[in-house]
Amino acid sequence: MSLYRNAAWLIKGFREYTKGGYQSASKNFNPQDLDVDISKRSFMITGANSGVGKAAALALAKKGGTVHIVCRNKDKGETALKEIQDESGNQKVHLHLLDLSKPRDIKAFCQDFKSSGHSLNVLVNNAGVLVGGDKRQLTDDGLEVTFATNTLGVHILTQELLSVLESSDNPRVIIVSSGGMLVQKLDLSDLQFEKMTKYDGTLAYAQTKRQEVIMTSVYAKAHSKIHFSSMHPGWAATPGVQSSLPDFYNRMKDRLRSEDEAADTILWLAIAEAAGKLESGLFYQDRKPVPTHLPLAWTKSSPEEDRKLVEKLDEIASKF
Repeated sequence: MSLYRNAAWLIKGFREYTKGGYQSASKNFNPQDLDVDISKRSFMITGANSGVGKAAALALAKKGGTVHIVCRNKDKGETALKEIQDESGNQKVHLHLLDLSKPRDIKAFCQDFKSSGHSLNVLVNNAGVLVGGDKRQLTDDGLEVTFATNTLGVHILTQELLSVLESSDNPRVIIVSSGGMLVQKLDLSDLQFEKMTKYDGTLAYAQTKRQEVIMTSVYAKAHSKIHFSSMHPGWAATPGVQSSLPDFYNRMKDRLRSEDEAADTILWLAIAEAAGKLESGLFYQDRKPVPTHLPLAWTKSSPEEDRKLVEKLDEIASKF
């Protein structure tokens, strides 16, 4: 089954996830969807010091929005802040330092953000890690780093900011997932990859991206005031791809999307009126909802299993 899933996914990827896939899909875009006044709206984007996150932050800043960029590295964050402010001419861009793999730090950050009186209309959960190699890595809290960042960190940040989002106008939450999740079925028995015979960072990443899509659908059912969505940016030429998947990057670099092309659907989901009218909790690719499973891939989980995932995340988060 894994061979079938991988083969089907690769065929789909070469057809849809590349620059050519974007160019084909963009022929059906409505340019007016992004002609929106966001001067009074506030956005938070994690992992915004480079790549897709930075491209989305810059696009929002150019349109006059208030943008909070959340970065792990101080030097890279300060460089990104200056570049975004200078290129956009918008000084309403603010830097926050946070490591999404540290639950206590996330909770403290959210408390400070709420206490500051900042408003927040849109949260973009973009930060993520893909551990290269075959060595399972742990955080100082004893959490597997991929799970801690991509799943638990996203969950805690989202849950902690629900109150400020729900008190704002037309609130939205976007989770940047990956088409790689299509090769994975939710595995509740091994959330932190302790049972892997040989640790595989790429498979761990894909599993957390499946979890993100499921989390999005569960959140949508539980919080009707907020519009939730997850999305796949496609295969893009970003620093993260180049460092985490160097062989893939070198083979595919002429066919990879630009950072702006990869960020397009994030921008659309964040500001377009058309996006907000669609059902909450869906998975998007190139400005349209797409299936979350490959045909005949046997990757579906039950509603009970989906709810159990979020319950397990709540349980782990409560320890911090």
